[in-house]
Amino acid sequence: MTQEVIRSPQMEQAKPSRMTLRQSERLTGYLLVAPVIACIIALIVFPFFYAISISFTDKMVGTEGNFVGLENFGYLLRQSRFTETIRNTIVLVTSVQLLKLVFGMGIAVLLNQEVRGKNIWRGLILLPWAMPAFVAFITWKLLFAAQGGAINMILLGTGLTTTHVDFMSKELAMPSVIIASFWRGFPFWVISFLAGMQNIPQERYEAAALDGASAWGRFRYITLPGLRHVILVVVLLSTIATTNSFEAIWLITGGGPSNATMTFPVLAYYGLQSLRIGEAAAVSVSLLPVFAVLAFIVAVLLQRQED
Repeated sequence: MTQEVIRSPQMEQAKPSRMTLRQSERLTGYLLVAPVIACIIALIVFPFFYAISISFTDKMVGTEGNFVGLENFGYLLRQSRFTETIRNTIVLVTSVQLLKLVFGMGIAVLLNQEVRGKNIWRGLILLPWAMPAFVAFITWKLLFAAQGGAINMILLGTGLTTTHVDFMSKELAMPSVIIASFWRGFPFWVISFLAGMQNIPQERYEAAALDGASAWGRFRYITLPGLRHVILVVVLLSTIATTNSFEAIWLITGGGPSNATMTFPVLAYYGLQSLRIGEAAAVSVSLLPVFAVLAFIVAVLLQRQED
């Protein structure tokens, strides 16, 4: 025999009051995050889609612009400068990332050891990254100067060369930019790798040492696998940052000589200088598929490691 539960008026009112409180808390949460969402939409989402939309138009400064489809992208592909830009960007990004990986990993391993004054060295290693980009690359331009540059003075003073070296020549401009970009960005890799090494249990190294593993063996089978996630994320972030870097090229070489250091941000800037906003936007938008594929590959690799 079933029994019916007799609800009092107080019990009938209790549930609605709890639901009202829950809804009130939810509404409060929405109100708190609303300014952040509004800022993201205004500063990120809207400019992102607006840039994509105008890349399909012939918009210039002071004009509305008409829809031209893929005409801007076709125009870029027919330009020899665009081909040189692709080649220069690949050379710059690949070289800088390899240097950062090798030196960043090596310095991180050294700073992870029990060396004297390691905390001081960890602080000093951040100076290139903490320095404003404008100051850093102007300084490197002065160092590379053919007349009165510090590097030329050292080369001449030590007898390594008998004439001034033109580091801004077509042959040496790209290596000069690579060196400056590497110097400015490698501390980020060092700190990231060092932070990842702190999360690797020390017991693994001790057990490997007891088993007779060499220093290279411990690095290969313990350190590298333990840093796999960090390496993938840092490579992705640094690749995007280096590809989009404008200061290094513009302040040191301006994209020259003869387009020897022309990259996507500088090419887009020249498009803005000529008031052709649609073409400049097409230069930037052409990188989106590359970044999307790179992010997808990194996400897949990270997911495989999690599985």
